[in-house]
Amino acid sequence: MHVVILGCGRVGSRLAGMLDAAGHRVSMVDRTIEAFERLPERFAGKVVLGNGIDVDVLVQAGIEKADALCTLSNSDNTNIMASQVARELFHVPRVITRIYDPERQETFRAMGLETVCPTRTGVSQIEALIGI
Repeated sequence: MHVVILGCGRVGSRLAGMLDAAGHRVSMVDRTIEAFERLPERFAGKVVLGNGIDVDVLVQAGIEKADALCTLSNSDNTNIMASQVARELFHVPRVITRIYDPERQETFRAMGLETVCPTRTGVSQIEALIGI
């Protein structure tokens, strides 16, 4: 499987390392070169420096042959735009979008995007721990 990941933060770098170790082809995109330092030492995937909403950057990452795109940057707007480009222009079969704002999550789910909202997940886990 070829997975393109946008955002080499804690989540993106960890996911990239796990997928790479499992034998998948991984391309990591981030705007800052320092972000790639989070990747595991043995990471064998591709790294692409640039803005993930730039079509040329996505092409460098191999989006046209990707089985999945995971947008995990810290910007909801960037994640949403990159997801729409991947779906509409490149017809990527699986597009997973991290969205911090719970209200936006519902809007973009209604548009057909697969979304993950860490805000909702975190609140649910804390409620469960409190016993609510």
